[in-house]
Amino acid sequence: MATTIAGIKIPDSQLARAATELVRDTEPDLLYNHSRRVFLFGALAGERKRLDYNPELLYIGAMFHDMGLVEAYSSPSNRFEVDGANAARDFLKRYGVNDYDIEQVWMSIALHTTPGVPEHMKPVVALVTAGVEMDVLGLAYHEFADEARIQVVAAHPREKDFKNGIIDAFARGTIKKPETTFGNVKADVLELRDPQYKRLNFCQIILGSAWDDSQSHVHHAGCACSESPVSG
Repeated sequence: MATTIAGIKIPDSQLARAATELVRDTEPDLLYNHSRRVFLFGALAGERKRLDYNPELLYIGAMFHDMGLVEAYSSPSNRFEVDGANAARDFLKRYGVNDYDIEQVWMSIALHTTPGVPEHMKPVVALVTAGVEMDVLGLAYHEFADEARIQVVAAHPREKDFKNGIIDAFARGTIKKPETTFGNVKADVLELRDPQYKRLNFCQIILGSAWDDSQSHVHHAGCACSESPVSG
């Protein structure tokens, strides 16, 4: 029997049930409940914004969005977001989902920690991020009805001190590959949790690159493309 929480029906297809079972068996309670809340808050945001979204795809994106933090799905060198996106892609392929829908889910997971981009993309991509931002950062908190928030958290509780718990989960998922945090919000996590972490600086990388711009004028002066065209 389908479950409805805060007016949102949890997808109950064979695909959705299989995803639920896989994530439930793979992730700790903190991440599992977080992922379910991400779906519900994302769906509520979609209803409020009157977006035409696919609930099943949104559900898969939400459920898999943190799978890359789990050791079984963590690669040695990819960002955890990409690991989660790849896990969702492999899962969807096994169920014969078309490439267009797979791409939406993949992007929704890969970009969910890249502020300012997902909101301009397809609804599934935008709403996974909206759900994450609500549950983790409290963004748009007051745009959700009090009763809706209460019902979501009653169904999938936030653990005691969830704020520190989710930061710890992020740290565990990235601490072995700190280079993957360059240019994204997880650099803040490792700076807080890992005393050995050295934050990379974008400008220092530019200034320290192998390019020798002092010689650029020499190459430019000898380049044929800088000569005046010969008229015929």
